[in-house]
Amino acid sequence: MKKNVSIIACISKNNALGKNNKLLYHLPNDMKMFKQITTGNTVIMGSKTYFSFPKGALPNRENIVISHSDLDLKDAKVCHSIQEAIDSAINENIFIIGGGQIYKQCLDIADTMYLTIVDNIAEDADAFFPEWGNEWKKVEDSPREADEKHKYNYSFTIWKK
Repeated sequence: MKKNVSIIACISKNNALGKNNKLLYHLPNDMKMFKQITTGNTVIMGSKTYFSFPKGALPNRENIVISHSDLDLKDAKVCHSIQEAIDSAINENIFIIGGGQIYKQCLDIADTMYLTIVDNIAEDADAFFPEWGNEWKKVEDSPREADEKHKYNYSFTIWKK
């Protein structure tokens, strides 16, 4: 079975991802899109990302956590490398969901990126999405306006190699 590895993230215009292990932006439409795309598939994340979820593993998805430690998680599989995680995934579609170091390790492996880009410069972030090269081409750009539930303009983008 050929596995499709995609990256999914919400970033600011300066590639900021988060602060203090929390997302920078609360965008209900982004959360809805994330859930729609990843449900029924495999999500791979670092341990900090996993422990940032208030209820543990994300429901209706195979959750795989990358850790150098031997964690014992009741609701997620633990692997010690990206390749081990991909090889052990039971689904064809795999989504890399963070954090910054995991994204960096997966830029060469992934062939699609789903990036929600928020029209904002996050000054005090402590986690950043890595710079990506010219091999990535934007194939879709769906801009959205700020509204009562979304403080900033943002855009759903899809990038392919």
